[in-house]
Amino acid sequence: MKALLLAGGMGSRLLPLTGQYPKPMAPVGNRPWLEHLITQLRDQGFREIVIALKHYPELVRGYFGSGRKWGVSIDYTLEKEALGTAGAIKHAESKLGNSFIVLNADVVQELDLKPLVDFHAGHGQAVTIGLTEVEDPSQFGVVELAEGQRIVRFVEKPRKEESPSRLINAGIYVMNKEALQLIPAGREVSIEREVFPKLIRTGMGVYGYQLKGYWLDMGTRARYRQVHWDVLDRKLPIPIYGEEIRPGVWVGRQCRISPRATIVPPVLIGDKVRIEDGVTIGPYSVIGNGCIIKEQAELSETILWEGCRVESGAQLHQCVFGTGAEAGPNYALYEAVVNRMKEAVSL
Repeated sequence: MKALLLAGGMGSRLLPLTGQYPKPMAPVGNRPWLEHLITQLRDQGFREIVIALKHYPELVRGYFGSGRKWGVSIDYTLEKEALGTAGAIKHAESKLGNSFIVLNADVVQELDLKPLVDFHAGHGQAVTIGLTEVEDPSQFGVVELAEGQRIVRFVEKPRKEESPSRLINAGIYVMNKEALQLIPAGREVSIEREVFPKLIRTGMGVYGYQLKGYWLDMGTRARYRQVHWDVLDRKLPIPIYGEEIRPGVWVGRQCRISPRATIVPPVLIGDKVRIEDGVTIGPYSVIGNGCIIKEQAELSETILWEGCRVESGAQLHQCVFGTGAEAGPNYALYEAVVNRMKEAVSL
């Protein structure tokens, strides 16, 4: 079965980080999330992958190419205009088989997909939606299920007390190709507001299956940080690239860390990182490859992408720095989200 990864979203809620990156390429644990997703799919037997692109497609193509390095075969589609979830699936129709799985590539998850695929094959209808349970469904599209797991309606962002369930669309679908007949070509189409209700009305059959495991939409700054804390706490059990030199401290290759630096776990440090005297890092910090942290700097609950530089005496708390961003000497930043910053408010 082929897997279609929807990777064309702009990620506006993660700006400025996504100003130069497609959202699924945002690093999680110092690797693009899309890389983690592709290796997960490979390990579950999905070896043929189609990636639907729009924003900065050259970055994804340049990174993954044919997919051979990861043991998969990757093909691509490119949207000239935004087509929405359903429109992107329709656009990829010629590259898909009679049944296929679709995943929103910017949702972080660690899920066993085989039971979902088996359930879909068992009922033989048009679509099965992977569902996940959340504590507060008021920010999501909620489903109402009838007997046999058949979906009878969708409720968009209901009040918590009025929600028919706590099961939401996880952005994972197993579809038969005949369902694409109801998707108009060449325009933006919403799968939840337009296509799924139409499939229900026409009797083609939309079913839901609750998935078990980790799931989190990383589409906001707070949730993007939370994904990293879950990696460090091993609630999200994706691979950590580095040696665990002591409990909760992972360090990559060719690093230079002063013995007079303080590392407070949990912390992940990438490859070729330089950390100087008197630096304090942690708890809950991820330092990207090639970063330089100068003397007496302090970082806590902070994520640095690769190539960042933090000058002497700078203090960063709950910050996210994009690739190559800088903090000058004695700068103090709290909850800052920065892409290639050159200036900030000084102490």
